[in-house]
Amino acid sequence: MNNNPYAWIEASLETIHRADWYRSVQTINSLPGATVLLSGQKVINFASNDYLGLAGDERLQTAAIKAIQQFGTGSTGSRLLSGHRELHRELEQAIASTKQTEDAVVFSSGYLANIGVITALIGKRDLILSDQYNHSSLKRGAVLSGAAVIEYPHNSTAVLAEKLSQQRQNHRRCLIMTDSVFSMDGDLCPLPELLDLAEEFSCMLLLDEAHATGVMGKTGAGCVEHFGCTGRELIQIGTLSKALGSLGGYVAASHTLIDFLRNRAPSWIYTTALSPADTAAALAAMKIVQQEPERRQRLWDNVNYLKQLIRDNLPNLKILPSESPILCFQLPDAATALTAGKHLKEVGIFAPAIRPPTVPTSRIRITMMATHELEHIEKLVNTLKGMQL
Repeated sequence: MNNNPYAWIEASLETIHRADWYRSVQTINSLPGATVLLSGQKVINFASNDYLGLAGDERLQTAAIKAIQQFGTGSTGSRLLSGHRELHRELEQAIASTKQTEDAVVFSSGYLANIGVITALIGKRDLILSDQYNHSSLKRGAVLSGAAVIEYPHNSTAVLAEKLSQQRQNHRRCLIMTDSVFSMDGDLCPLPELLDLAEEFSCMLLLDEAHATGVMGKTGAGCVEHFGCTGRELIQIGTLSKALGSLGGYVAASHTLIDFLRNRAPSWIYTTALSPADTAAALAAMKIVQQEPERRQRLWDNVNYLKQLIRDNLPNLKILPSESPILCFQLPDAATALTAGKHLKEVGIFAPAIRPPTVPTSRIRITMMATHELEHIEKLVNTLKGMQL
């Protein structure tokens, strides 16, 4: 018997290596953008969630610098103690205005927002119904809540309705939760049908708009706007770290629910407030999203151009169904995905392999940006064509 209580870790790492699941960081040595320096090599960036190209925008940098000069680098405490700044409230009001909800509250990350909301609203006497492909933060929040958790097959409203019919009456409260844009596939949830089921069975509905905020909908308000569901009662959660180019998370909902979260969400109450720089940068991004719809249009033009080139040149490529700027092509196993990602990097394209356990099947994940040039997209397709995938 090995008396070292940490000995199992090395064996576990060996298993991860054998399965081709091992991960390590890749260093970017430049500003974010459509092209970046990756460990000193200039590459076209198809791996970023910076959909609108705002993370390197000078206006966000200027806003962050001004906030640091005025308020310092850290918020110094939780919002309920010493951490609150007027910037936080301005950002929350901007989010609520864009989402057309009564109120909003900002968390220090999207992950913390999901964990905080789920554990505040749901407990041991309750039921959670969660899409099989939901983000880790939703799944982890469900476990932490102590509620009974049922995963329904991806986007299957028929199975969801069946589970509700069987289980809803046995629980005090029920929360249906789903991503709006599924980050590792690119498809959308069936939001109108989910809202109808939530109303029929007296359930709360939590929608994670992380990959939809700033991207989907006429004004970039997300999938709620995209599906014409603005004004219907639900809980909208999102992040400031993707299309908004900053850091943090938010919840947008009714005054009553937001007020409750400020008093009961542990990951808001007991966490240092979002930094002044991040808050100011996100607020600047919110204004740009509203004032420059052409930026979002460029993103969708790029998405459509890539899809057209794939149809014309790579008809046999196994692309997962997508209605977002995320396009994934499936590969038979993790080793093949790693080889493909390595070859792409060698020719100057950054599009890493995504493997289990993050996803059920290995793939290369492509994310489009408003700042990609046509030649960037053409090089990607020509390279994929030469790889004969």
